[in-house]
Amino acid sequence: MTHDRGVTPSAPRWWRRLSLRARLTTATTAGLALALAAAALLLHSTLRSSLIHGLDSTARQGARGVAALADAHHLPNPVPVATGTLTIQVLDSSGRILHASPGADRLVPLLPPPQAAANARDGRAVLLDGRPFGIPSRLWVVAVPAAGGQTVLAAVDFDQVDRSAATLTRALQVGTPLLLLLLAVVTWLVVGSALRPITALRRGAQAVTGTARPHPLPVPEARDEVHSLAVTLNDMLARLDAARQRQRSLVSDTAHELRSPIASIRAQLEVALDHPGAQNWPSTASDVLADTMRLARLAEDLLVLARLDERDGQERDGQEVAGVPVDLAKLAPEEAARAATARVPVTADADGPCVVTGDPDGLRRLLVNLVENAVRYAKSRVEVAVVEDNGDARLTVTDDGAGIEPQDRERVFDRFVRLDDARSRDEDDGGGAGLGLAIVRATAQAHGGRVTLEDACPGVRAVVRLPLTNPPSPA
Repeated sequence: MTHDRGVTPSAPRWWRRLSLRARLTTATTAGLALALAAAALLLHSTLRSSLIHGLDSTARQGARGVAALADAHHLPNPVPVATGTLTIQVLDSSGRILHASPGADRLVPLLPPPQAAANARDGRAVLLDGRPFGIPSRLWVVAVPAAGGQTVLAAVDFDQVDRSAATLTRALQVGTPLLLLLLAVVTWLVVGSALRPITALRRGAQAVTGTARPHPLPVPEARDEVHSLAVTLNDMLARLDAARQRQRSLVSDTAHELRSPIASIRAQLEVALDHPGAQNWPSTASDVLADTMRLARLAEDLLVLARLDERDGQERDGQEVAGVPVDLAKLAPEEAARAATARVPVTADADGPCVVTGDPDGLRRLLVNLVENAVRYAKSRVEVAVVEDNGDARLTVTDDGAGIEPQDRERVFDRFVRLDDARSRDEDDGGGAGLGLAIVRATAQAHGGRVTLEDACPGVRAVVRLPLTNPPSPA
């Protein structure tokens, strides 16, 4: 015989098919039913005990009054008690009835004399059937000792307890179900009111699905968990919409950038094929190669941006991205030496080692893009500097060109953005597709840093701040 281990028993299928509102109402109603049933039983038991205690007190009080009269030798015969309230018998030491109340049996004691004397000593009570004594109801009998060995027996009608308990039982049998039904209806309405914002969120999500255009979901006024959920979902939709807009803009801009070199290649090849004899094939091949290289650079830049976006997503998900130490103070002179044949001289200045953790190729591309961009627009020189600044490595690339207007210093970091004539020398300067500075910013952000542009008077200074691997401790 085998047993399945680790299997959690699931709820019945009919229960799983119920709505959340129905399940909450059913569970709450079941709990209320148990609570009301327990309260009804407790009330019935408490009332019955209270009534019995009252009967016992009445019987004992009457018996003690009669005993006091017997002790004072002023007890008349018959015993003066209200008819229908108490049945009194006074027994002597031998068990013979000396006095009795009207309607009480004068020959047969309610309790045998030994039991009556024992109950008088112990304070116990006895429930008897009164029919053998000519009384049509049950009797609650108590015994109280008196002087001279006498015993006073007092009995009260016990059926009034049953009648009161029966009345309460009938009231509970009618009132409890009605109260439970009322509470179930109230629970249904309250749960429905609590779930109404979730229904509104669901309808808003359906509208988003139907239109495929994210728009804000309704946010409830109550500052509860549903409010937090709605705010979180709206933030998510806003980010998704922004990502969708960036994606559409990227696709549109990429298609626009691809169309120009592809059209140029196609036109040159069509002309060459239509007039092969008059065609300068080396020149055509050179032009086609230039357009092909432009396409290759664009594809490479897009691939770099895609990888940086993927790395940024991994960091947002809490995944640790591996990196190696890179000394920017060594990297800057190397790139300045590579640019020795550039249009303007490129110099590098480093103030001691500045080690950061990251991707060497990505950081090198960042510096190359900044240097190439500065060389493209500089008039006479480009300066590269690396220093430590408040626990960061501060990399600057400065040119003395026409500069960038303050309102455009953030826009130039967007993808496929190229400014007007102020930063363009000519159409054949070999400029890219406007992705260089976008790659610079994405690389800096992927390494936990930031990049800004400053006025160099004249020209522009690009400032990159990256956290040092082991920042110096303050003196």
